[in-house]
Parts: sequence; C-alpha cells; structure tokens
Amino acid sequence: QVQLEESGGGLVETGASRRLSCAASGGTFSSYFMAWFRQTPGKEREFLAQVSRVNSVTYVVGAVKGRFSISRDNAKNTVYLQMNSLRPEDTATYYCAARLRPGGLDNHSAYDYWGRGTQVTVSS
Repeated sequence: QVQLEESGGGLVETGASRRLSCAASGGTFSSYFMAWFRQTPGKEREFLAQVSRVNSVTYVVGAVKGRFSISRDNAKNTVYLQMNSLRPEDTATYYCAARLRPGGLDNHSAYDYWGRGTQVTVSS
C-alpha cells in the first residue's frame, strides 16, 4: 500500500511560480510511474504530466507544456510539479498519482494510488 501526500498549494498571483511536492511512503517508489492531475468542481480529473520510473523520462500535456514540468527524486520518494507563469485558469485541486503498469498515462482509472490533493488558487 502506497500513501501519497501532496504539499505546496496555496494562493498565488497571476504570473507567479509554484512547486508542488508529493511524498510517497509505504512502497517501492521507483517501481511506479508518477503523474500529476488536476480537477475543478464539476469537471473530470485532467491529466497534466507523467515521469517514468527510473530514467525519469517525462511527458507533459500540451495544454501546460512550456509552463509546467515534472520531476522525481527516487532517493527522497518525492515527485514534483513545477508550475510557472500561473494563470487564473490553473486554479484547481492538484493530485499526484502512482501507476504500476505501463500504458494509460492519461487515464485516471489506470492509477493505483492517489493523494488527497492540494488546492492551488491563482488570483487575477
């Protein structure tokens, strides 16, 4: 059983940067593909980015590519989401997720474990 805990959310101004962290415990962190999603009320959870297990190959969805990046530190059992040039439309609850099997990177049902989320609010 893997536990994930996000941190780093809060209220930020338009144009600011923020780094979210997700600390994992209870499992072999390097065995999991790690990803970030976000969700706003009434909408489906939106995939943002994934980092692979060991060689840290990353994929960032086009909507946030160039502003958001994902990384991981297997020694610290932590995955990060660096968010730059934040916009009001980035306001959401941000979740990290862990997936054991290859494939389905943007499919939230493919993920085995989820954190509780951290709220990011971008003021205009």
